[in-house]
Amino acid sequence: MSASAKLPPFDPADPLGIDDLLEPEDLAVRDTVRGWAADRVLPYVADWYEKGELPVIRDLARELGALGALGMSLTGYGCAGASAVQYGLACLELEAADSGIRSLVSVQGSLAMYAIHRFGSEEQKQQWLPRMAAGEVIGCFGLTEPDHGSDPAAMRTHAKRDGGDWVLNGRKMWITNGSVAGVAVVWAQTEDGIRGFVVPTDSPGFSAPEIRHKWSLRASVTSELVLDDVRLPATAVLPEVTGLRGPLSCLSHARYGIVWGAMGAARSSFEAAVEYARTREQFGRPIGGFQLTQAKLADMAVELHKGILLAHHLGRRMDAGRLRPEQVSFGKLNNVREAIDICRTARTILGANGISLEYPVMRHATNLESVLTYEGTVEMHQLVLGKALTGLDAFR
Repeated sequence: MSASAKLPPFDPADPLGIDDLLEPEDLAVRDTVRGWAADRVLPYVADWYEKGELPVIRDLARELGALGALGMSLTGYGCAGASAVQYGLACLELEAADSGIRSLVSVQGSLAMYAIHRFGSEEQKQQWLPRMAAGEVIGCFGLTEPDHGSDPAAMRTHAKRDGGDWVLNGRKMWITNGSVAGVAVVWAQTEDGIRGFVVPTDSPGFSAPEIRHKWSLRASVTSELVLDDVRLPATAVLPEVTGLRGPLSCLSHARYGIVWGAMGAARSSFEAAVEYARTREQFGRPIGGFQLTQAKLADMAVELHKGILLAHHLGRRMDAGRLRPEQVSFGKLNNVREAIDICRTARTILGANGISLEYPVMRHATNLESVLTYEGTVEMHQLVLGKALTGLDAFR
């Protein structure tokens, strides 16, 4: 660079210039989802959260389908065929509104639709994916059980052959979208190993009682799945996978979206803290002019934008077909953990106002406590990385 070349101005919203890495199509996706969330979620989400409900979930699903956000990175069957980076940017903007909205999209696209798209028969794909991509049918993903979360190999839900049919029995727990879903992808033990089943939720013996009294992800539908002698035809089984490779590959895809999404919650809280620090006065001047507040904001900005840069790097690797599950664990472990710390620090800057739903900070902080645990706890991702680093398996 010549001495006379003029540097671009410093952008507090993008201090590392990460937007320079994005293509115009990427920016268009981001701005579209951001605008939708600002119009359809942000004015109402505090009320939904306080009441512990998401009453317009079916309307939101159809609108998200119209945006192309459901099964966004899948191809064909009405899916948008977007890049991994574009899907990640959408997750970031959705979670900047609320983790529950990103969870709706993540479970629909990265778990239920992804399982059918990757492991389903052509008949299953044609039957479900176009309607799910449009948001006309909501899906859920049944893996976690009341007594088996981090160890899905020990699941008790089982499917037995009965003539030409399968009969499913068992329970699944903490299932996003469960009570509003039209189709559930359920994983069960069989005599051949763990298999996935496409279960219409109007099947006799299937029920999905909603889980109440949550203090996290309150603007989200969470349910138990109950399967009592649910009879399914032979065509209900996902034909292209047996064993844990099936559900774990779906989880890896969903975790990738979380790597981006967590930074959305962190960004929202950081922006609230910056604005508050600029306008809140103590001792005769804005608190943003005090060294301790600036130190907090600087540390938050460093971790926020490092996390976004990490997410972008993983997205480019996914688009190149080079993203490993261990790298997704790296991203999920770091970004969710740092996002929670950013939210907690933002809360200290806002003081007592930090606990009010007039600001997004406490809502994001409590939501992230669930994000920290689901789709792999901190400890499990640490052990995934530990095994990759040492070659020694600490799981058993």
